[in-house]
Amino acid sequence: MVSHQAPFSLLSCWIVCAVAVCGLSHSPTMAQRPNILLIMADDLGYGDLSSFGAPDLRTPHVDQLIRDGMRFTNFYANCPVCSPTRASTLTGRYPDLVGVPGVIRTMARDNWGYFQPSVKTLPQLLRGAGYHTALIGKWHLGLRPENHPRNRSFDFFHGFLGDMMDDYYHHRRHGINYMRRDFDVITPEGHATDLFTQWTIDYLRGHAEHESPWFVFLTYNAPHTPIQPPEDWLQKVRARHPEMSGQRARLVALIEHMDDGIGQILRTLDELGETENTLVVFVSDNGGQLNVGARCGPFRGGKQDMYEGGIRIPAGARWPGHVLPGSESSRVLLTMDLLPTLCAVAGADVDHKIDGVSFLSTLLGSGNNASPRALFFVRREGNNRYLGQDYYAVRQGDWKLVHNNPHAPLELYNLKDDPEETQDLASSRKDVYQRLTRELRAQIQRAGAVPWQAP
Repeated sequence: MVSHQAPFSLLSCWIVCAVAVCGLSHSPTMAQRPNILLIMADDLGYGDLSSFGAPDLRTPHVDQLIRDGMRFTNFYANCPVCSPTRASTLTGRYPDLVGVPGVIRTMARDNWGYFQPSVKTLPQLLRGAGYHTALIGKWHLGLRPENHPRNRSFDFFHGFLGDMMDDYYHHRRHGINYMRRDFDVITPEGHATDLFTQWTIDYLRGHAEHESPWFVFLTYNAPHTPIQPPEDWLQKVRARHPEMSGQRARLVALIEHMDDGIGQILRTLDELGETENTLVVFVSDNGGQLNVGARCGPFRGGKQDMYEGGIRIPAGARWPGHVLPGSESSRVLLTMDLLPTLCAVAGADVDHKIDGVSFLSTLLGSGNNASPRALFFVRREGNNRYLGQDYYAVRQGDWKLVHNNPHAPLELYNLKDDPEETQDLASSRKDVYQRLTRELRAQIQRAGAVPWQAP
């Protein structure tokens, strides 16, 4: 359901018509194509923005971004951990269908994915529509040459190739420097959040005189572990909430510091006169990490879990003149739906099979005609808890099948009646259980044909 109807500009009318009737057979002119800024936070829980109910932190810039556009209450990451969600965001496909069922890591013995080089990516499609494409921040989709961001159709890369940083100031993983500007190794000084913010501002200023529209995928490491905010930000939180635990205070400070960086970027768009012609989307890559103080709203579980706290994420989008300020949607969406949506906005052709669906009509306030598709969530992981096996969730309509551990029984919940997933209905609703397990088996068979280790 969309709570408000957005007014249609000529471009909005054109796009909706093209998506619904013409299949985007006629591309908009270069002047009509908006810039696109996609911001992804790392491990930000559903309940860790003040606009999503957090009572103890201040995120005024992301909150204002969401107030100026549409807030999504049923937006999901494709996975409860990082690499698979990023693979789905960039391909519009389920992560196990592009070779990334689990986390891609530095050490081969603990690596659970290989991003298939043949798969088309979002920057590749946008480049075909005349966009200049940039990735700024965390990559985490492979260290092999074929999976360098520049070799996956980003025209510009300024960021961190690896997964988590061992230290926000030293930018290493296992003692290896993964900071890059394009293909060059760099050794910048400063907190990673500040660096990614400044590099984005530098890119926006440097591209201001270009005629081509741009697509920037800004991927912060924050608030992923280590929970390492700048000391002045931590002191602000402690002064405001002296009763707050040290663990929670550090996480709040790290989130507020990231929010301040986003505010700097949004002000830069204002200064450059680009705000009106820029679609900004904000998402997280999965739920928050509970053991470092994260909050995932009213939901069960957090990062790594297939329960709602692990996969439901805060999300919003702003596009002045097209997305109605203060609007809200409860449509069930996944991060893989971003690719077809952004391609529709850009007039980029998607001429190959994908799993995501465009939600542009929802963004523009023309309603939601989507049928309740079966949606799959997967993760493969090692260690003694998982032993290299997959585990899953399936959602269709209000029903959700949960396999939160590969060695545990499947559970069934009705999210409309039980959003906190407290009443397992697997034994009492065997009809639904059987239907969803059939869907899951078919998905597992499809994914079985895709290798997830490099040759």
